[in-house]
Amino acid sequence: MTQVKPGDKVAIHYTGTLLDGTTFDSSDGRDPLEFEVGSGMIIPGLDVAIPGMEVGDKKVVKIACAEAYGPIRPEMRQSIPREGIPADIPLEIGTQLQMQTPEGQPLPVMVVEVDEATVTLDANHPLAGKDLQFDIELVSIAEG
Repeated sequence: MTQVKPGDKVAIHYTGTLLDGTTFDSSDGRDPLEFEVGSGMIIPGLDVAIPGMEVGDKKVVKIACAEAYGPIRPEMRQSIPREGIPADIPLEIGTQLQMQTPEGQPLPVMVVEVDEATVTLDANHPLAGKDLQFDIELVSIAEG
């Protein structure tokens, strides 16, 4: 049988969970995830787990945060004056907002703290700082 190698285009079904078993994403009920192995299209820890698999293979992969979405970076949190946010924008903790970088790129942020004077926004990925586990099944290989 053909084994996956870097450069191949593959399709996988997956379920991603935190180490406590909480599911954060799954392809269940959807089309499989398609990507080129080794291209950086998926998190590094998952990308290196695919080579050597054959169609139909299943595996469980534990991925440390450094090989997933990275550690939490304190510099990605910023407190801004509450009056700097338009009144029509909801400021409940957990609300996802979008800002722009100085270069004009969209930057998703989450409201993590609110007090009388300031709102603290966090631009870290929601899974930053978390170790992850993926149950994966290789569905197809198209050699690169």
